Parts: sequence; C-alpha cells; structure tokens
Amino acid sequence: MADEPPIDGPKAPVPFPPMEAELVRELPEGDEWQYEPKWDGFRGVLENVGGGLRLWSRNGRPLLRYFPELLPLGDLLPPESALDGEIVIVRDGALDFDAMQMRLHPAESCIRKLSAEIPAAYIAFDILVWDGEELWQQPLRKRRAELERRADGFVVSPATTDLAAARSWLDQFESLGLDGVIGKRLDLAYLPGSREAVVKIKEHKSADCVVVGIRWKGRPEDVATLLLGLYREDGGIDYVGSCAVAAKGRAEVAARVVPLLGNAPERRFSEPSRWGSGELEEAAIRPELVVEVRYDKVQGDRFRHGTKLLRWRDDKDPASCTWRELRPPRDPNAQGVGALFG
Repeated sequence: MADEPPIDGPKAPVPFPPMEAELVRELPEGDEWQYEPKWDGFRGVLENVGGGLRLWSRNGRPLLRYFPELLPLGDLLPPESALDGEIVIVRDGALDFDAMQMRLHPAESCIRKLSAEIPAAYIAFDILVWDGEELWQQPLRKRRAELERRADGFVVSPATTDLAAARSWLDQFESLGLDGVIGKRLDLAYLPGSREAVVKIKEHKSADCVVVGIRWKGRPEDVATLLLGLYREDGGIDYVGSCAVAAKGRAEVAARVVPLLGNAPERRFSEPSRWGSGELEEAAIRPELVVEVRYDKVQGDRFRHGTKLLRWRDDKDPASCTWRELRPPRDPNAQGVGALFG
C-alpha cells in the first residue's frame, strides 16, 4: 500500500491484533464448535473508541481511506464500540478479490471512482466492545448472541453449529469465491493474535495444465520450476502459474522437459521474481506435456499460490487443458453469495 500512514492499530480496550486461524485438514467435530464461511477479502477491525471511526487491517494499517463507502457504518456503531469482520467486494454473486486489490491505490480520485462503481461491504463476525462494555472477554457463545442482538443494520456473517451444513459449504463455496470454512471454539474468549480458538479448512483442488516453460539455475538439467499454461478458446495459451520441482525428482523431470527446449515457440512469462525466481534462468518449451497439480485458489488469471506436482498425465492431450479446468461453467440459476444471508 503506497503512501500509507505508519503501522499503528487500535488502542485498549479493543483487543489487537485480531485472532488468527490454524490451517487444518478436517472440520473439527463437537458441541464446542461453530462454523462460518471464510471470507476472501481484507480483515478489518472497525472501531470508534476514543472518537472517530477507524478501520484497521490485521497489520494495524488504517483502511478507511481505501474504502470511503464504509464511512456510513459509523452511524450504526455506538461510541466506544468495536467489531471484527471482513471487507469484501461482491460482483455477479461471487466475491472478487482482484477488485479488492485494485482499491489499494495511492490516488484518492481513483479510490473514489472505484468505490462508486464497485462498492465494498463490511461483514461483521465478532463483537469486541459495545458502549464501552468489553465483550471480547466473554466466550464466543455469548459474543455471538450479543452480535446478533446489538449489531442492528450491520451485515452479520452466517454461522452454524451443524457439521453437515458446514461440510456442504465446502462443496459450494468455490463457485462463490469464498475461501473455505472457519471453525471457532464457542467456549473460549477472544484471544488477540492467537490461533488457539480458530481453525480454517480450505479445499485443495487439482487441475491438468500444459507445461509451457521451465526455470533452472546453472544448467537446464537442474530444473527448479515448471511453468504452467491453459488454452484459451482462440487456441492461444495463457500462463497461469508455476510448480516447484523437488530436488529428488529433478532428474526425471529434466529427462522429460529438456528435450522440448528446441524449436519452442517464443513465450514471455509475466510472473515477477517476487516468487523467489531470483537468479533462475527461464525458457519456453514445446507444449507437449501435461501435469496434474494441486492448488488452493485461483486469483484473476493465476494460481494465487504455488502449486504441487501430483503426477504426469501422459494419457491427456495438451489441447484439452483449457480454462474450463479452473473456471467450470456456472449454473445460471445457482444462488450467489447473498443466499448465505437468508
């Protein structure tokens, strides 16, 4: 975020930094758990303790400048009150994280233009302080009841104690742009900066991609990364991300990919060196190989994070690796994010 004020954050009695979540493989079971959607936006502590509305990121940076359309929430929040929640943008019934990132712009004129065209919303999921009462020290079971009772006018995140319902969320959330399911301990107080009371479950998915290039250090046989692509409808190939090659598997990978360096089409890969490519050299290869990779989320036209190589798909035609792998057709009658709120 360019031209920001220094890191600060709310002062007492608002608990800070926000609670964090521990990544787990399975939804926890038991009467002491509550489940919520994992919103794919920016975490935000909304507070007016000491006068004036403020919205803090998890790192203590002020965010209201980037989301001026949220200022009217100050009329709903009594003095000496604070909520924990998520800033999101919904477009066409699904969350749009790319639109969120566009809002982190240094020009106020651009921010105001975008806030009018694609306004953000604030989804509250915890109550910390209300009218000076420090509710964060109460167990979540009581805090949730107080949130639903007091936060009139706010959008409140859905929650359930039904494990089957939470599991069904995991199946439908991909098309809505959500990022998984959160499990929270109903018997614990709000624990600032701790992962003890919250877990997150994210579904990992797999996709078949064409190998369109490699990165190496020293010589091509020491291949470090496979560069992945998918075919567009016009027959062109889009670069979609990378896949690290484990040291023990480099000889096998090199035997497959190095022979394809010759007569490869010219291709540019726009992934920046921030992913650690550093001194690595890279080159395109002929698009003749297919790999199945595991990924967690797609952002725009890229895998948000690196992928994991699962296996080679020698049985698959590279031309069949299209954007349908990552963007299956959506049922036009399917419900959007708004359906979660009843």
